[in-house]
Amino acid sequence: MRKRASQRDVEIEDAGINLTPLIDIVMVVLIIFIIIAPMLELDRVTLASSSSGPEKAVTLSAEKGEIAIHVHANNTIWLNGKKVETSELVTHLKEIHKKNPGRTPQVFHDKNALFGTYQSVKNAVEMSGFEQMDVILKPS
Repeated sequence: MRKRASQRDVEIEDAGINLTPLIDIVMVVLIIFIIIAPMLELDRVTLASSSSGPEKAVTLSAEKGEIAIHVHANNTIWLNGKKVETSELVTHLKEIHKKNPGRTPQVFHDKNALFGTYQSVKNAVEMSGFEQMDVILKPS
């Protein structure tokens, strides 16, 4: 009887999974990340300032035939140099998309403007039929 009982105890102990090697590997990887992370230099970018004015945007978009959408710090939206309300943006973009289906709108969103304004511009671009949108960033 003693042999049978000892065999059962051995079987029960062997049924568990040894997690020690897994924990060792995870700890080594964690230490490597802790050591290397401060050494990495990541490129930092900030949103471009749209304070250059709508006049400059008109000349750039007229020369290249691009679609420039500027969102200023006071959350006003300018489409190719003309102030546009959020509700009118979809209709204007649909007209532009009919004339220039191959163009990609470029959004210059001021860093002080609200994110909700960006989201409404993005939704308007999608609803007007454009498949892509460029968000112009300024490296710091």
